[in-house]
Amino acid sequence: MIYHIADTTSTNDEARGSEYDHLDIIWAERQSAGRGQRGHSWHSTEGENLTFSVVLKPTFLPIVEQFLLSEVVALALVDTFAAYGIECRIKWTNDIYAEDRKITGVLIEHSLSGDTLARTIVGIGINVNQRDFPDDLPNPTSMAIERERTFDRRAVLELFSERLGELYSALERGDKRLIESRYRQAMYHLDTLATYAYPSGERFEATIRGVRPSGELRLEHCDGTIREYAFKEVEFVLPHKEGR
Repeated sequence: MIYHIADTTSTNDEARGSEYDHLDIIWAERQSAGRGQRGHSWHSTEGENLTFSVVLKPTFLPIVEQFLLSEVVALALVDTFAAYGIECRIKWTNDIYAEDRKITGVLIEHSLSGDTLARTIVGIGINVNQRDFPDDLPNPTSMAIERERTFDRRAVLELFSERLGELYSALERGDKRLIESRYRQAMYHLDTLATYAYPSGERFEATIRGVRPSGELRLEHCDGTIREYAFKEVEFVLPHKEGR
């Protein structure tokens, strides 16, 4: 079910309500405190984009395999854009890029029950029809920019919901290797030498060789060693501007 509301602090906060069930979507036109990854805020022009959260109840999934949910969500987004003729890649962990420009951001928050997941809230911001962005955003794009047309936002959301449901069902059936393989092949900068940075600001060059089932990024350094990095331990240096 899609719930379309006028405003809220954050759709992730709204989605915590007990009235929302598995695969429900809460779509808000305005968020006064929208959140992104790394503690960033999320800004969106009212009436032009999609800012929403999805409720999942992955009680079958062990905590150590929670990254599979990130993979499922990211692949559902890539498949949605592909249906509109927009080729995208997944920038680890789950930002979606059209070439070197960010078209979608994702924030996933889990609640746990013992050794398994209990409830997961997936916050998503898709740039749909917005064409003008604040100057301080490093590399934004939108569906409208990529395809030079406007889009029916509800139709985009309904298609994403359908794709997510299909991939989530595959995960429930145990098709984990297929999901992991598809995620790897869709990774931004896969098998390409690129520049990265540690939190200290120190830069280095490396090549993405994949991602572990638990979510760590596998980077091959120039000396041939492969090292694994958890979220926030390394970041991409974008071609034209630094940071995320």
